[in-house]
Amino acid sequence: MYKGATSITKKNIIFSLVGISLTALLLTSCSGDAGNKASIASPSPKTDSVHPPATPQATKVIATVDEQPSTVYYELFVRSFYDSDGDGIGDLKGITQKLDYLNDGNPETNNDLGIGGIWLMPINPSPSYHGYDVTDYRSINPDYGTLEDFQELITEAHKRGIKIIMDLVVNHTSKEHPWFVDSAKNTDSKYRDWYVWAEDQGRAASGASAAGGGNAWHPLLGSHYLGGFWEGMPDLNFDNAEVRTEMKDIGKFWLEQGVDGFRLDAAKHIYEDLLSDKTEATTAKNVSWWQEFRKAMNEVNPEAYIVGEVWENSAVTVGAYLDQAFDSSFNFGLAETLVNSVKTEKDSGTAFTLERTYKLYSKISDNHFTDATFLTNHDQNRVMSQLDNNPNHAKMAAALLLTLPGNPFIYYGEEIGMLGVKPDEGLREPMRWVAADQGEGQTTWEPGSNNAGAINVDVESQLNDSSSLLGRYRELIALRNEVPALRDGGIRDYASGNTGVMAYERLTTQNQVLVVHNLTGKEQTIVLHPNVEGFSYSKILKTITIKSTLNSDQLTLPPYSTAIVE
Repeated sequence: MYKGATSITKKNIIFSLVGISLTALLLTSCSGDAGNKASIASPSPKTDSVHPPATPQATKVIATVDEQPSTVYYELFVRSFYDSDGDGIGDLKGITQKLDYLNDGNPETNNDLGIGGIWLMPINPSPSYHGYDVTDYRSINPDYGTLEDFQELITEAHKRGIKIIMDLVVNHTSKEHPWFVDSAKNTDSKYRDWYVWAEDQGRAASGASAAGGGNAWHPLLGSHYLGGFWEGMPDLNFDNAEVRTEMKDIGKFWLEQGVDGFRLDAAKHIYEDLLSDKTEATTAKNVSWWQEFRKAMNEVNPEAYIVGEVWENSAVTVGAYLDQAFDSSFNFGLAETLVNSVKTEKDSGTAFTLERTYKLYSKISDNHFTDATFLTNHDQNRVMSQLDNNPNHAKMAAALLLTLPGNPFIYYGEEIGMLGVKPDEGLREPMRWVAADQGEGQTTWEPGSNNAGAINVDVESQLNDSSSLLGRYRELIALRNEVPALRDGGIRDYASGNTGVMAYERLTTQNQVLVVHNLTGKEQTIVLHPNVEGFSYSKILKTITIKSTLNSDQLTLPPYSTAIVE
């Protein structure tokens, strides 16, 4: 363990939390005042209200709230998105051309998606189609364009109020990276110790990978190197100070180009290489490195947004990374819960769990964290496939995602209901702009078999249809951008008394609303009751789909609908 891993600010606080009884945690109420300096809000399109403006009661000051200022992000695979030069491969200029689809920068229009951030999957040179095995960390994949093309994209995105974060893959390189090639050929190479060679370290070349379960060691030229994900992705040795310095310098380089932050791939696997490494000590070592990285990024841009991939359902494990390291960590457990809730049409107790989890995160992060929520991403079967191509369930999933706290991440094509199942290429098929398999800007690098012949699963077909899935995403994002409590608020559980109805309060210190979802295909009625502060919700601010009705304290919701009550 390197020196920096033995003395970490507040680390003892983090790992003493491991011993907290989860039962006790879940019985604790949510408190504290959180913020997120790294997030921005998109321009706010107009939303028509069903009822007159809120009464003074609806803006009652609330003493303690875990606020999470947020914006909506869009995960984008460059190769599949939009082709500007006709070679069948998506590129950076293509994204620039389609920025107005994502957000045209004009709050008066309603024909854009309204997102405020883009996560670009890997854009560095790589021998693989996906790009997660990098050969040059300071260059752009020539399939995608040039550094100048990237800078133009950033400039145009910023004009529209869109932040750009990029995938940073530092856990491993490509087997074809010059560092690794030299390391393998020459035991005296300056790069030999940049990787983990079993024979050099006196380690047995055996052990199951923490990333996949197979053997993590791979033979090459009489030695064995560590590669937890795949033999084509040799792991870097972060016990080597030169490796850590190089990766910090790479991060700084991209921030200096104008990037607004990073999505950190395989963040928990920097030291968690083997199944036997799954310990608190290994997590502490990982956290220490990412704190070191965060501190270095602050030298260039203290506002840089850093979100990590920590594929864990343990709130304690994920929370550790929120201590002066990440602004956000993807909430994999929540994603699974949301999809299951809409599929089964049953309340999952989501708000109850989040309220308690966010209390823990606020303590660890000193009130500086924002959740990173999503339905599915590039490593999982697409949400529409998981929902058996049910459009009502897809719309409800969107409603849940976009009315919860945190920065919601939408996987490209999710907003039009694209299908996708493994193998991985099937999850990353070309974005469908037109009904035909080929058309202007349509990428063709992959056949797109999951979506071949799909009816109305394209932007052109849904563009002017307010009842479409795309229309629903636009409506929900516009509503989120307009209502402060939905955009920036914390969450508090609200018992609906109906297993087919999910309800929760969204609160800032100045604004509060009640969100009520009818997850079922039948009309549902619930009785509204005063919240814990004695506040009574009495007016419908907005209904998504057919109008809900509120008579005295009786709220009636049509099938598959959402009501925002103030």
